[in-house]
Amino acid sequence: MKIIGIDIGGANTKIASADGEIIELHYIPLWKDTTLPTSLEDIAEELQPDKVSVVMTGELADCFEDKLQGIDFIMRSVNDAFDCEVKYINCEGCFNEGTENLRDLAAANWAASSRLIGSEIGDCIFVDVGSTTSDIIPIKNGKHVAGLTDFSRLVRSELFYAGTLRTNLAYLLEKVNVAGGESHIASELFSTTADAYLLLGDISENLYTCETADGAGKSKTDAMRRLARVVCADLTEISADEIYHIAQQVKERQVTLLTQAISVVAERNGLDRIVSAGLGEFLIKEAAERLGFECISVATRWGPDISKVFPAYAAAKIMEEEVNASRKE
Repeated sequence: MKIIGIDIGGANTKIASADGEIIELHYIPLWKDTTLPTSLEDIAEELQPDKVSVVMTGELADCFEDKLQGIDFIMRSVNDAFDCEVKYINCEGCFNEGTENLRDLAAANWAASSRLIGSEIGDCIFVDVGSTTSDIIPIKNGKHVAGLTDFSRLVRSELFYAGTLRTNLAYLLEKVNVAGGESHIASELFSTTADAYLLLGDISENLYTCETADGAGKSKTDAMRRLARVVCADLTEISADEIYHIAQQVKERQVTLLTQAISVVAERNGLDRIVSAGLGEFLIKEAAERLGFECISVATRWGPDISKVFPAYAAAKIMEEEVNASRKE
């Protein structure tokens, strides 16, 4: 039986099979004239699964009037594409039954991940740094004890809205040190974290899966040009070393903010062990070292490809668990 999990975000749709043999990432920005319905039809035709388990975060995209409209669009897109059983996981990490409490499906991908981590590893802080956001989820007695909405998790430091690729550098930085002194940052979408981490060698070009801030290429030279613009410069005004130093300051600031958020969650819940996942595991590892916490890597345990799509994989495993349980009855 082929079981797949789908994680539909505002920017990326991720696919994973329960056996880990299928791993896919599709850049499908929902806030544009989205191709989600047709893309899902193509995925369904190619993979022909027997069962589909879905988590989502894309309902927050600002093309929707509210979250319910986003949830409805995503559900219709999935249900129309797949000619098999489809189930949706809610913020408790369980399958939502019927059409009641559909709001519980909003931003629930972390709940699927937390359920799998809770059963496999136990008490910890599950930290998943993706392309756009960072989830910081306390797990105790095998279950998450986090807020149930993005809003509540932001208040509780369980959601840090910065990621490895799409974060505007003007969000992270107020000033940077350059050769001429301390420079303020331009409050424009001139560059994103993907440029910094590409230049630093933390990601490769093929992992730079989102659009660039200027619509240009994804070479290191392109990234340097964008990074120079955050201080209103171009490559004739600022040296390569200075640009590299700006990228280092981006990383330092993001790790510092991530460390602070993890520290708040750790102190509130009495936890000192981290399980790391996502494209930004390298950021989590450094944060764990600063805190002196044990860090268990999803990439090491399940593989780097699964780590990058972990909510989709967890959703597939939850469906597989249900199928196996029903066979035993």
